[in-house]
Amino acid sequence: MKLFNVTAGAVIAATGLCNAAFATTTLSIWYHGAGNKVESKIINQIIDDFNASQSDWKVALESFPQNSYNDSVTAAALAGKLPDILDMDGPIMPNWAWSGYLQPLPIPEDHFKNFLPGTKGIYDGKLYSIGLWDAAVALYARKSTLKELGLRTPTLDKPWTKDEFDHALQAAKSSAKFDYAIDLGMSDKSEWYTYAFLPFLQSFGGGLVDRKTYDTAEGALNGDAAIAWGNWWQSLFKDKLAPGTSQDPADHENGFIDGKYAFSWNGNWNAVKTMAKVDDVEFLPAPDFGDGPTIGAASWQFGISASSQHPDGAADFIKFATQDKYLAEFSNAIGLIPATASAAQMTDNYKDGGALSVFFNLSKAQAKKRPVTPGYVVESKVFQKAAADIADGAGVTDTLDASVDQIDADIKRNDGYKKN
Repeated sequence: MKLFNVTAGAVIAATGLCNAAFATTTLSIWYHGAGNKVESKIINQIIDDFNASQSDWKVALESFPQNSYNDSVTAAALAGKLPDILDMDGPIMPNWAWSGYLQPLPIPEDHFKNFLPGTKGIYDGKLYSIGLWDAAVALYARKSTLKELGLRTPTLDKPWTKDEFDHALQAAKSSAKFDYAIDLGMSDKSEWYTYAFLPFLQSFGGGLVDRKTYDTAEGALNGDAAIAWGNWWQSLFKDKLAPGTSQDPADHENGFIDGKYAFSWNGNWNAVKTMAKVDDVEFLPAPDFGDGPTIGAASWQFGISASSQHPDGAADFIKFATQDKYLAEFSNAIGLIPATASAAQMTDNYKDGGALSVFFNLSKAQAKKRPVTPGYVVESKVFQKAAADIADGAGVTDTLDASVDQIDADIKRNDGYKKN
């Protein structure tokens, strides 16, 4: 009987060890796409595939509306309740890393060597996040409009100069065929203003902040180049070349398609819809205002919270989710730029010769990340207001000087955003 008890105990112990060895640990992930049925379907499929592919980890998804997502993350961080895996808008990542919300990815950067630069979230020399896609902005035009107005078709190798771009807008206005020469998307008073319009300032030779030190906006946002940008920017609205801040959102959504605008400064996420309704649409590169043509870079990315007790499992999921087949699936479904050239070849629109392959090339050639600094979350808001105020007629120099004061005060208040 004693022998039986020992044997039975050994069996029970062995069974317990076996169960422990095969226990599945749940990893939490937060995503910004609640309400987006297409995105939700794909992210859920990736999670289901990952969970079925192994028995160590089970990923559990919680989705939030995009407009409230960042606030939810901040509140959770303060309460010490962050999930294992977060997704985040690329330019926000440095602030979250500096604030201690994130830990560097325990994945060698070389693993993502073939990814577009804009998809890599690098701060303080470390990789904190990686994206499944990027986005790009182009100048939408009709081939027929270019021909009618006698305009050269710009290329990546030879984009329009400032003079050529200004001439194109004036030619469109003079034709009297359009309500406005160009739609800039002024109705979208959000991160769009910085993402879409900061590149114009940069192409003039200005900037949002000194990118060498990140300790001041002086000279970058109010220097001669920035003032030249501000005067040009204001002229677009003063001369009625573009609708201003009171633009009807519906006109921004469909104005180019309906023929109200000769050109539209717009993202690749609207390209598929436009192609379906405008059979001769052309996607043109950004103009060169003197210091090189630029467009924005860095879209939503995955990272691991600093409080995660299972960074190895979170890293396994991120590596799984960034397979080419999923990059291609997202691209086919929502029209964004796949993160790798090999994934692009698996898509309908971004493969060589595809209708949207121009956007992949634009992202490679012209994309520039917004300032990679924790202070960007404030700097972006300041720029958004300045761009709107100048468009509405505010004094250019005074507005830019005041913006510099606000940004510099924030940097000083946060001790230069030094690494904690």
